Amino acid sequence: MRWLKKGLLFSSIALLLLSLAACNKAELEKVKVGEVTRSIFYAPQYVALEKGFFEEEGLSVELQTIAGGDKTMTALLSDGIDIALVGSETSIYVTAQGANDPIQNFAQLTQTDGTFLVAREKMDNFSWEDVKGSTFLGQRKGGMPQMAGEFVLKKNGIDPTKDLTLIQNIDFANIATAFASGTGDYVQLFEPTASVFEKEGKGYIVASFGTESGHLPYTSFMAKSSYLKDDAKTVQGFTNALKRAQDFVQEKSAAEVAKIIQPYFENVDVALIETVVERYKSQGSYATDPILDEEEWDNLQTIMEEAGELPQRVKYEELVNTKFAKKAAE
Repeated sequence: MRWLKKGLLFSSIALLLLSLAACNKAELEKVKVGEVTRSIFYAPQYVALEKGFFEEEGLSVELQTIAGGDKTMTALLSDGIDIALVGSETSIYVTAQGANDPIQNFAQLTQTDGTFLVAREKMDNFSWEDVKGSTFLGQRKGGMPQMAGEFVLKKNGIDPTKDLTLIQNIDFANIATAFASGTGDYVQLFEPTASVFEKEGKGYIVASFGTESGHLPYTSFMAKSSYLKDDAKTVQGFTNALKRAQDFVQEKSAAEVAKIIQPYFENVDVALIETVVERYKSQGSYATDPILDEEEWDNLQTIMEEAGELPQRVKYEELVNTKFAKKAAE
């Protein structure tokens, strides 16, 4: 009968542990996050999820991918999500439309453009002059990728409206497919698509828009002002977890980061993920901390202004809340 008593004891302990785990999970604060796309560009976010950094801050983060900045912001404004990961320019667009509950950027994730210029043919000695007279397959008009792309072209003496044929009426999800089908001589692509194309011989990376455009709040976490006020503890915990993930990405090898985030890119070889992570790390695309500084904000608005897409200049203090980021970075 001793074995029976031991069995009952072990069963009781197991049930107690399961009960405690269930209670702890139930106590976690639920946070609904919407990302504008699924991208290796957002590696720190996936590290925070996989390493349990959010849970250690008492949070249960539910992540969903919402294709397109406009749809992501609609979800945020209608309370479909609590926090949005999207380009900071969207907060300016929303403000221009007169939002009653202003959207504020509270934590920066990426600090450069994340796209690359991909040529149809391999070019060992690429020059921006080569783009003149070509057909350029760009991104959506008014979106940060397109505006940063045009900014870089102008910086290199190319007028996007006169010196090339610019195509920007193709939906974001279909840009890569259009190029693979034969549209355009050059295309502006995010990773890992750019590296996949290179591996398959469909195109070749010849330049980085990230290194050319300078630092700017390319992708940030944002929320309604009321949420930042009413759920300040939750936002602080979220930002703390993000900072830990940012430190992890900076300190660990690209191979280690790639292995951790692979579950979010099941159809991408881990070696390719490593290549992309290393590329983003080497050009400083991942923000080293969540603080969005004023110089970056000004650069963002300058790029928008030059693209003819800035509704109005918005003061840094109005749409950027650094309280949580600064505390997390202490």
